[in-house]
Amino acid sequence: MSRRRFALLVTILAAVNAFFWLAQGGFALPQALIDRLFGPQMIRSEVVVADPLGGTRNYRVDRGVIVSTSPGLVVIRERDGTTVEIPVRPRTRVVGPAGPRGVRALRPGHKVLAIRPLNEPATVIRLEGRQ
Repeated sequence: MSRRRFALLVTILAAVNAFFWLAQGGFALPQALIDRLFGPQMIRSEVVVADPLGGTRNYRVDRGVIVSTSPGLVVIRERDGTTVEIPVRPRTRVVGPAGPRGVRALRPGHKVLAIRPLNEPATVIRLEGRQ
């Protein structure tokens, strides 16, 4: 490869790299679309996230009203009438308007958003209010 072609290739690669570095925010999903997909109208979703090491991670996101609680389990009713049993651990983070709480703070009638790795106990439960 001649020096001229090599210099042209390096210049083009540097320009493309600079373009993507400066414009990376412009290629992200618009906030309105994210709000529509994960906003208050969402019932449930399964999210697949690319792992930095080349793999993927699957998450389940459920939104609904707590029907019952027992040690290690929270049962919620989603807006479409489906009931979902969500396993929890004592270290599951429960967050809400009043700050972080423990799993024992969950009561029937609370509106919640539960995030958990697929087929595993919830990692985060967000309190969204009362029914």
